[in-house]
Amino acid sequence: MRFLGNVLAVIVGLLVFSVMSFFIFAGLIAIIASSEDDVKVKENTVLVINLEGRVLVERSNEDEPDFSSLGLFSGIPTIGLSNLKNAIRNAKTNDNVKGIFIKPGTFMAGQAGIKELRDELLDFKESEKFIVSYGEIYTENGYYLSSVADEIYVNPSGFVEFNGFASEVLFFKGLFEKIEVEPQVFRVGDFKSAVEPFLLDKMSEENRLQTASFLNDLNFFSLNEIAESRGIPNDRLREINQGMLVRKVKDAEELQLVDGLRYEDEVIDLMKEKLGLEKDDKINTINISRINRATKSTGSNSKNRIAVIVAEGEIMGGRDESIISSERFKDEIRKARKNDNVKAIVLRVNSPGGSALASEVIWRELEEARKEKPVIASMGEIAASGGYYIAAASDSIVAQPNTITGSIGVFALWFNAQGLLNNKLGITTDVVKTGEFSDFLSPTRRVSQMERNIFQAQIEEGYDIFLSRVAQGRDMSKEEVIKVASGRVWTGNQAKENGLVDVLGGLDEAVKIAATKAGVSDDYRVVYYPEIRPWFERFLNQFSNEVQAYYQQKKLGNFYPIYDQIEKVKKYEGVMMRMPYDYIIQ
Repeated sequence: MRFLGNVLAVIVGLLVFSVMSFFIFAGLIAIIASSEDDVKVKENTVLVINLEGRVLVERSNEDEPDFSSLGLFSGIPTIGLSNLKNAIRNAKTNDNVKGIFIKPGTFMAGQAGIKELRDELLDFKESEKFIVSYGEIYTENGYYLSSVADEIYVNPSGFVEFNGFASEVLFFKGLFEKIEVEPQVFRVGDFKSAVEPFLLDKMSEENRLQTASFLNDLNFFSLNEIAESRGIPNDRLREINQGMLVRKVKDAEELQLVDGLRYEDEVIDLMKEKLGLEKDDKINTINISRINRATKSTGSNSKNRIAVIVAEGEIMGGRDESIISSERFKDEIRKARKNDNVKAIVLRVNSPGGSALASEVIWRELEEARKEKPVIASMGEIAASGGYYIAAASDSIVAQPNTITGSIGVFALWFNAQGLLNNKLGITTDVVKTGEFSDFLSPTRRVSQMERNIFQAQIEEGYDIFLSRVAQGRDMSKEEVIKVASGRVWTGNQAKENGLVDVLGGLDEAVKIAATKAGVSDDYRVVYYPEIRPWFERFLNQFSNEVQAYYQQKKLGNFYPIYDQIEKVKKYEGVMMRMPYDYIIQ
């Protein structure tokens, strides 16, 4: 009977899988077919920038179809900053495009990425075409981006978040005490607080100081830009923000943060008026990918190239394509260095750091490239710790005023699981060794004082090398670097004041500097490394990862963030150069 039940279960499983596969691939075929159509921009067209639920990344495939219709199987909903900027530029120069309609929704991005996109929209406004924004919900990020629009509307039953920034941290000290696991921590720097969640139950005073400092600077910068765009006095806007005076959606209208409370169809009717259409007429719209496909590249065909090497994610060893893996990036940098047509390199860094050894491998390759051609670092949303380490191997560093950077410090993390094994699980261990330190840093016992001294000396040596790399790259003394190091995190504004950044600006500014230093400012084209894999390969990879993550979230519920954090800790092997945990700015 059990055998028949198992056979029936297998048959049902295969049937369900076959049906699901049919619908998935039918959807894929429909999407692919629609994506390959010739695209023409009709007269009186509006570019729709729908950012709802999307995560901003540096770049994505230009020809990648829209998988949103596949629901759970749609992969991670990302959108490339470079794709967005290209679309806005194409809309500015295309006479058939009359305006932009922004729907920010629950858009997820760092402040520096939003500023780069916002600056592109400001440039678009010079064409005297309109920008209209509509949302049912405006997050702090979505409102900052939308504040550049000529008109901002919100749903009458919607919500506008405008109450400043906060950063909340998960602490695991109590958890480890309960399961009798003892974190073994080695670090250099008073502000190197990446290990605090494992040692404390709240922020240290040093970490609270640095977090308050950069959050206030980020908020101050954001409010200044919003005040200028909306024509609201700075002092009044800060008062609204600090007191969270927008408590009902009507407050946002009365305080002039938005231009009206309207439903989406009413906003569309307003745009019809701008376009000279009747109420029953239909607006011609186009999205990001289609306008980029419709606009043939008019870029230079010059043999002179500026190579933009996009380094996004954590820094680790190996060849993992989802992160900044040292072997892979070493090869990409070397490829650009040896290519005679590449006249300069721009390293686009968007990383919280990671492995000290991997960072050193990448730094060394950039140093070799720097001997032969200009190397410029462009910092994105975050370029901290190991991210700053690799940026230091450049002739100039460019960052946005609201980039997160610095965190020049080193740490290592080990766990003693003896209590968990002995007292909770009833497991004991024994060891035979040929030397006093043959079981160096064993996870089944407490670290001895001699082992601690040995490993702490390695950490301090790593910190000294880090200081030397920064001092060499920034033309500073070690003493000068120490004053702004100790693991402290800075905004781009603060980093420039402290000599850690040369120029405030985005990727475009860094490319111009690179071209000028290479002597090709009037004749060059930009090429990107590493090459993005075909969208279908990426889709299959994301499909697998997303299904796994989906079921983990379903199984763990509210405990999923804790699980996710512990999974990340597994990567912390050896000496680490990473910023304090993952800042989630709300």
